[in-house]
Amino acid sequence: MNEVIGRDDLLLLTLDTLRHDVAAELVAEGGLPHLARHLPGGAWERRHAPGNFTYAAHQAIFAGFLPTPARPGPHARLFAARFAGSETTEHRTYVFDTPDLPSGLAAAGYHTVCIGGVGFFNKQGALGGVLPGLFQESHWEPEFGVTSATSFEAQVARAEQIVAALPRDRRLFLFVNVSALHQPNWFHLPGATREAGDTRATHRAALAYVDRHIGRLFEAMRSRRRCFAIVCSDHGTAYGEDGYTGHRLGHPSVWTVPYAHFFLDPAEPSEPSV
Repeated sequence: MNEVIGRDDLLLLTLDTLRHDVAAELVAEGGLPHLARHLPGGAWERRHAPGNFTYAAHQAIFAGFLPTPARPGPHARLFAARFAGSETTEHRTYVFDTPDLPSGLAAAGYHTVCIGGVGFFNKQGALGGVLPGLFQESHWEPEFGVTSATSFEAQVARAEQIVAALPRDRRLFLFVNVSALHQPNWFHLPGATREAGDTRATHRAALAYVDRHIGRLFEAMRSRRRCFAIVCSDHGTAYGEDGYTGHRLGHPSVWTVPYAHFFLDPAEPSEPSV
């Protein structure tokens, strides 16, 4: 990461509430063509979430604690705040001297931008302003939120505007919190109803919806220079397994998440057509 920082643009995309098993199934079935072509080895990496709900997980992520590989460690981190005695900081780790990654990258000359999704990014009240307040520029509108059936399309359109307006010689760190997977998501599955509510099937449909539009975001982020992208979930959610529903609880459906990082090279061919 010490070679990447200062050279490439950065994209951090959190697919809020996405379960690992659902993400892995859809890739295996060919249901995520736009994402799958970028996943190393064509598959998600299975990892453990750094928190069991959005606020806790993102506070950890922005401190450099991305989801942890689901196998015995220790595992070196991509980014880390300077901290004496850290066992997961090594020579390849980008170490920053600020409390969080956005301010660390800003100190390194990046323009840092947040496009919010779920309520912890809506800037409506003090708590909703904490996470977006870490960035130099932040955006949230109701169209980006959990109740919008076109939330990701609206977020991508805003990202395209941001990229187009930024001077080409300025490095960009773009963070997008994708709200489409979070409840309510029943409206992403044809035939589903509000009365029946969210299910694992509607969760799958929401991820497929995101995949249909993610190519535009990737195209925008590699339009200026090479981009290093991290795509992951912050936590999962339960749909009745062992009697559990939702998250902010300890269950494998919540703490097991998909993760991938890869480069978006401007020389790559265009995304497959939708």
